[in-house]
Amino acid sequence: MRLSQFFLPLLKETPAEAQIASHRYMLRAGMIKQHAAGIYSWLPLGLKVLKKIETIVAEELNKAGCIQLLMPTLQPTDLWKESGRYNALGKEMLRFNDRADRELLYSPTNEEMVIDIFRSFVKSYKSLPLNLYQIQWKFRDEVRPRFGVMRGREFLMKDAYSFHLDIEDAKREYKNMYETYHRIFNRLGLVAIAVNADSGAIGGNMSHEFQVLAETGESTIYYDAEIDNIKAENGELDSEKLRSLYAAADELHVPENCPVKPEHLKTARGIEVGHIFYLGKKYSEAMNASVSGKDGVNKTVEMGCYGIGVSRLAGAIIEANHDENGMTWSEAVAPFAVVIINIRVGDAVCDAMSEELYQKLKAANIDVLYDDTAESAGKKFSCMDLIGIPYQITIGPKSAAMDKVEVKNRRTGEKRELSKTDVLAELI
Repeated sequence: MRLSQFFLPLLKETPAEAQIASHRYMLRAGMIKQHAAGIYSWLPLGLKVLKKIETIVAEELNKAGCIQLLMPTLQPTDLWKESGRYNALGKEMLRFNDRADRELLYSPTNEEMVIDIFRSFVKSYKSLPLNLYQIQWKFRDEVRPRFGVMRGREFLMKDAYSFHLDIEDAKREYKNMYETYHRIFNRLGLVAIAVNADSGAIGGNMSHEFQVLAETGESTIYYDAEIDNIKAENGELDSEKLRSLYAAADELHVPENCPVKPEHLKTARGIEVGHIFYLGKKYSEAMNASVSGKDGVNKTVEMGCYGIGVSRLAGAIIEANHDENGMTWSEAVAPFAVVIINIRVGDAVCDAMSEELYQKLKAANIDVLYDDTAESAGKKFSCMDLIGIPYQITIGPKSAAMDKVEVKNRRTGEKRELSKTDVLAELI
C-alpha cells in the first residue's frame, strides 16, 4: 500500500480523555475514531490489526476442533426469559421493541441463542461432542466506559460453546480450550496467566480468566513466581505445568489458604483478555437441551463456554508493547510487516530503488507500506515510530547511490546498513 493512497488520519495532539497508552496511541495513529462514549469506528490501520488478531484466534480454534458459525447481534428476549437470566445483567443489557412491538435485546453474550440452535438440530449422542464458536460484535451498556477499546460498550468478541454427553468429556474440552488459549496468546506475542476466577453472571462452577500483565490492568492477581519462568522446549508456554501452579484473581485469593510461600507469591495488575467456564447443566436444563443417549434415554447435555475479547486484545497488545514514541507491534499482528521510507521523493535514484523494493516485497506477499509522501524526513520517522511497523527500510540519496538502505528494527531500535539484495533476502 502506498501511503499517499492510504487513509491514515493522524492526530498531532493526544485527546484529553485518553488516559492509558493504548488509547492515546490508537487515537493518534488513526486506528480508531470515537463517536460516543465507548463506541468507536475502526479505521483502516486499526482494522488491519483487528483482522490479524481475529485470524489467529480462528485458526487456533479450528485446529482445536471448534466449528465456526455466526449468530445475529439482536436476540428475542423470550430466550433469556426461558433461561431465567433476563434480569441478570440489569441495565448493562440494551433492550428495545421493534416496529411490531416485539421485545429484542442487543447481544451481550449468546448462551441462550446457541442452545436454541443446538436443541433444534442435535438429537443424538452421536453428534457429540460439539464446540460452536463465532466472532461477533456485542454490546454492554457500561456505567463508565473508559480506556478506549479496553472497556468500550460495543466490542468484538469470540464466544464458543461446547456440548457434551457427560462431565468427563466437558472437562476434557475445558482442558482443550485452556491449552488452545495459551497457544493463541503465545502467537499474539503475549504471556497470559490463567487465574482462578469468579464466574459472574455467566455462572458455572469452574472458571479461569486469562490475564495479560500490565501496569494499567484493572484486576489485581496473585500468582506463583515460578509462572514467570515456565517455557516449554519449543518456546511455547507449558500449559500442563501452568495448571499445577497457583494463580487467583483478587476476589478469590484467600491469604490464609494460599499454597504459595509469601516469598514466592507475586502480585501484579492484569488485563483480562479471555475467560473460560464449565457451565454444567445451568442453561441446558433450563432450556431443555438434551440428546438421546446410548441407551435410548434422553440426557441433558453438559456445557462449557469460552470467550476472548478480540477488540480488547488490540489494546492489551499495545499496553504490553509500546515505548515513549509509539507502538512496537510483533510481526504476527502488525498492520504492516515492513515500511519503505523514501526520504527524498522526486530523486530519481531514491524513487527507483523504493519502487523496486516495494514491487518485489508485494510480489512475495509481504504486507508492505511505502511512504511515498512529500513530508520531511523527521515527520516520516516520527509517524512510523508511532505506528510501530516492525521493520523500517529508509532510502536516502547517499545510501541509494551505493545501492544500500538502512534497516531499523522498531522494537529494539537496532539499525543496519544493508545492500538491496541482502534486505530482500532477509525479508522474503
